Parts: sequence; C-alpha cells; structure tokens
Amino acid sequence: MKRTHIGMDLQFEMEEVEAFVKQPDGSVFSWCERFHCYCHLIYGIANNSKSAKTLKFDGKEIFWEIGENLIQKLESENIVKQVFPLHDEKTRKKLLRTWALRWWDCTNQPIDDIYPYYGAKIAIYFAFLGMYTRWLFVLAAFGLTLQLVDFRSMKLVVLPVFFVVVILWAVMFCQFWKRKNAALLARWPLSSTVEAHSGYKIPGRKDSSLQSPMELIKVLEADRVKGKQVFQRYEWLGRFMRFRNDAIIIFSIICLQLPFELAYAHLYGVISSDVMKFGLTAVYLFSIQYITKIGGQVSVTLIKNENNENTEKRADSLVYKVFGLYFMQTYIGIFYHALLHRNFSTLRKILIQRLLLSEVLENLVENSLPYLKYSYKKYSVRHKKREKGESTDKFQFSSRVEKEYLKPTYSASIGEELEDGLFDDFLELALQFGMILMFACAFPPAFAFAALNNIMEIRTDALKLLVIFKRPVPRAAGTVGAWLNIFQFLTLMSICTNCALLAWLYDEEGKWKVEPGLKAILIMEHVLLLFKFGFPRLVPSEPAWVRANRAKHTTQAQNLCSKKLLRTISGGEKRGIKMKTG
Repeated sequence: MKRTHIGMDLQFEMEEVEAFVKQPDGSVFSWCERFHCYCHLIYGIANNSKSAKTLKFDGKEIFWEIGENLIQKLESENIVKQVFPLHDEKTRKKLLRTWALRWWDCTNQPIDDIYPYYGAKIAIYFAFLGMYTRWLFVLAAFGLTLQLVDFRSMKLVVLPVFFVVVILWAVMFCQFWKRKNAALLARWPLSSTVEAHSGYKIPGRKDSSLQSPMELIKVLEADRVKGKQVFQRYEWLGRFMRFRNDAIIIFSIICLQLPFELAYAHLYGVISSDVMKFGLTAVYLFSIQYITKIGGQVSVTLIKNENNENTEKRADSLVYKVFGLYFMQTYIGIFYHALLHRNFSTLRKILIQRLLLSEVLENLVENSLPYLKYSYKKYSVRHKKREKGESTDKFQFSSRVEKEYLKPTYSASIGEELEDGLFDDFLELALQFGMILMFACAFPPAFAFAALNNIMEIRTDALKLLVIFKRPVPRAAGTVGAWLNIFQFLTLMSICTNCALLAWLYDEEGKWKVEPGLKAILIMEHVLLLFKFGFPRLVPSEPAWVRANRAKHTTQAQNLCSKKLLRTISGGEKRGIKMKTG
C-alpha cells in the first residue's frame, strides 16, 4: 500500500507508477519499503518441492528439508554469517559533509536527506533532538543570567518567575513538537498502512501478539454473535494483561529497587571516607547494571503476553516499564538528599556531578566502546591473515561487505527483541530533561550544560550512525512514541518538585507556616497545572495547512470514488434495461 496524489493509500501497481507519490530523493519506494522487498525476496526462498534436498558446501552435506527457509538454514549451519543492509557510499559521504561534520551549524540538520536514507523513525529522532536543543537556548540564557547576576533580596522573586517560565516552556515545547511532527509526516510520503504495521520486523522473529486481528475478523464475519464475544474477550484480556504486567513492574520497583536505592543513598551520606565511598559507588554501579538488565528481560517476557497491535506498540510498552527502573535509579538519590538535607548547595553539587560527569562519561562510553570493538575485530582479522602468511603491510579487506560486517549493530542495551539503538538515545534525552526540569530552581545553569551537550550529541550521534555502526534496519513509525508521554510526565513532576524547592526557600526556619510566599507558591502550582492540561486545548496538535491538505485529499478521493461508483451503477442499469427489452 502506497500513498497516491489524492492522499489515499492504494495497492501499488507498476503500470500506474505515476499515480503514486515519490520520495524526497525522487525514488518510488522509501528505504523501509525497499528493505521489506529485499527481505521478502531473500527470505522467501524455501524448499517447495516434494522431497528434501541435499546441499554441498566446502565438502559438507546439508539436508534442506521440505518447506524450510534457505537463508535461515544456511545461517544455522554458519555458512551465511549475517544478513544486514549495507551503507550506500555516495549518500553516506554526502551526509558526512552536510550533517555529521558541520559543527558550525549547531542545530541545523538535513532532515529531508536523513529520512530517505535511514527511515522515518531515526529522522524523527534527530528532528526532535534539534528542536529540543534550539528551545533550550532561551532557558540557557535565562539560567546563566540568574547565576551570574546577584539579585540579592530580589532572588526570592526571580526564582519563582524562572520556575514559571520553565514550566511554560516545557508545556509549549511538547505541544509544538506535536505540530512539527505532524508537519514532517505531511511532508514525507509515509503510508499510514505501513506506519500501522511493525515497520522493522526482523525476518524469522516470532510475533508476540496473543492472536492475529485478521483471525478475529474472520470469526466475526462467520458468526456475528460469536465474533463480538471473541472481540470483547480479546479486548478485555489484553487490557487485563497490560494492567497485570504494569502492576508487577511497579510493585517490583517499589519493593525491590527503592530500598536498594535508599540504602545506597543513606550509606553514601553516612560514610566519611572517600575510599569507602568510591568502593560503595563501584559496587552500586556494578549491581545496578544487572538489576536493570534483569528488569528489561522480565519486561520483554511480560510483553509477549500482551495483545499489542504491532512491534512499535510493544516497544512503547517496554519503554514505559524500563523507564520506571531508570527513573528510580537516576532520581531517588537526589530526592533523598534534597528531602533529608534541604540544602541547596548540596543539591547543586549532586546536580553538577550528574550533569557534567555522567553525560561526559556516557558520551565517551557510547561512542568509544563501539569504535574499540570495531578496531579490535579489524586487528583480529589482520592477525589471522598474518598467521596464514599473507602480507599485512597495506591491509585491504577483500570486500566492503567484510568491512561492514565487522562493525557493531545499532542495538538497544535492553530489550533488543523490540528496540534498537534509539532506545538508549531517547533514554539519555529523557533523563536529562527530567534532571534539568525537576530541579530547575536549585541549579538554573543546568539548561546551558544541557544545550552544549546536545549540540555535541547531534554530531556525535550522526558520526556514530554513519561511520561506526552498520546501517540500521528501518522503522516506519513516524512519531517518538512513548517518549513524548514520558516528557509530559516529567513536566508534571517538575511542577511538584520545584514548588517544594521554592517552599524550602521561603521556609528556612522549618516551621511550615502558610505565609504570603507559600500561599503564592500554592496558587502558582494550581495555575501551572491548569495551564499544563489546558494549553493543548488552545493549540491544536496539527497545523491548519496539514488539516486543510488532508481535507482536500479526502474530498478528491470521495469525488473520484463517487463518480466511479455512479458510472458502474449507471452502466449496470442500462445493461439490465437492454436485456428486458430483448
């Protein structure tokens, strides 16, 4: 199914190719559609004969059973190492020049060139990252001004103003991103049919839905009464399974991870020796890696019993569950110190450590580890060539495929069955967003650090995709999915946390009297919550031109179908009259 010039998605016919919308680069098919065609051709080779076949390779006989897929058989025998998409060198070098190496452009990116090469999901991520970074510049300037200028007695007035501006900024950013997302999808010929399906399902991977929707439709067509019952059972069973799985994850986080995080935060505050603190942190980091990994595996296992519509819906379910683990391990220590000490200087030190050290270390690990793995694999190949007696003075790979094969895959750290490397990239942005937003009043310059980090992130992520990793498998989904809801949740949390921080400023004696300042904070909190939930009603999620364009296409499609149907009915009636007359 492909998008036509009248806005309808129709089954593609080569003879009518001019009726279909072409891609921004002039090609008929998008990268995602081409990838699915390749997979259909490659993995469609099966033994359809009436008997098993004997294949010979390197003196070894392999029995190819009836109905067995050839490529999967060769993969199981380790004859075919891996099937993966290659980079297009001409386009890759162009993107290196116009995107990854253009450091002076700050947030400018060729999104319309990224889309046809990497697909909609990755293009949407970089569009989101670019818009988020540009919007950060305003708060970065405001936050640096608060840090550098001494407002003295006016500080208790300026900080609430800054807090209000931050919340307004966050609410408006989320809503205006929806508008930008809608505009991008209107600009790209992304079929709604393709978007509704998995988009990047790996051949040979089993679907984890409880029951296929097509099977349910067949039951409904056969028996309406029975079909309705089956649909209702399918719907409510799916909702119950999702509720049960979410409850298991939440209960595990509260009963298992929360005490662990609080114990670490308490011990870190009690221990006076720096050596002991370093050892405790090392044990904590080592343990938390296993806890998060186990949590991700449990989440993937639970999701297999949910009747989610497609792979992207299952990926969103994984994001919600795993983000709870990361939320607890990232913020609970800060909450603990803030609530216990109620000391802004201590809170600032913790935030500086997290924002500077954590993000710098994460960027180093994120980009250096894959490169080191790639370099080690190349070294191993050279070493094997040397052992065979081949000259390695000017070593050249036998083919570009061999060189690409040595590169690491753009995969997720958790839940590789459902997610790719975008999970880690979005997770990094979400944790940063929560850090700078929820504690904005404690450390206003945090927005400047985040903006600088994101400017580097745009280019390093581009280099990572173009140089270090294999070309990712495309995903047809045209939104950021569950991550937008997580950003909105963090905005809601930031209203509560910043109001608490301001209350501590106004209540230095700890008497918790409802003085004029505290009354103002309570009123401000309610007003901001009203704005948070009311602003989406004022600003629509789609630009007017997108809605007008869709209405135009709908009208054209209706007129076309009406004329075709009238001609068919009219012709049928005339033939019936002629038959009666004869």
